[in-house]
Amino acid sequence: MALPILTIGNKNYSSWSMRPWLALKWAGIAFEERIIPLGPRGMGPNPDIVAVSPSGTVPVLELPGGEKIWDTLSICEWVHEKAPDAGLWPKDAVARALARSATCEMHSGFAAVRQTFPMNLKRVKAGHEWSGTAQAQVQRIDDLLCGLKSRFGSADSPFIMGHRTIVDAFYAPVATRFRTYEVPVSAALQAWCEAIFQDPDFAAWDQAAQLETWTIAETDVA
Repeated sequence: MALPILTIGNKNYSSWSMRPWLALKWAGIAFEERIIPLGPRGMGPNPDIVAVSPSGTVPVLELPGGEKIWDTLSICEWVHEKAPDAGLWPKDAVARALARSATCEMHSGFAAVRQTFPMNLKRVKAGHEWSGTAQAQVQRIDDLLCGLKSRFGSADSPFIMGHRTIVDAFYAPVATRFRTYEVPVSAALQAWCEAIFQDPDFAAWDQAAQLETWTIAETDVA
């Protein structure tokens, strides 16, 4: 039986690719993985990506039969609908709406965090300078995730909504940015970051990223 195919960018750099990859793993959905190395910005569309993605970007999920889903959040929504028992969205209507709100805020916002702290799992960089705007956005992430966890979390789980959800998948790349650049966060948020790092599926992604040989300029990473 044919499997869906998830085409992603470099695991070291591609924050957008990590999110649906984690969602698929957490939902227990078997899939084929294909990697297309990202290239520098300003060089025009990558023909290898254009060949498989309607938007010319990764990630993109090709379903058996050829239908393609090319938006990260849309892929995660498909995963939830395919495996609802995995609980990637909370069952409670209010919790689900707020989880979606937090996810969409990451999907469309926090530009200063993306620009100031490019994702690079292999890099160790302390003492990074950051603007007041980036600092405010880090604080917003801290307040948002810790606020959700205090309302909907569980003493038995380190994850934001009481178990692994799309919220955790969407903010997991941010946890790596905070680790790479030694960004100070609250003890509660740091505990969540450590839970992400210890998750076996995240660890598998991280380990694969460490073995990659492709490199691109930091200014080309978001």
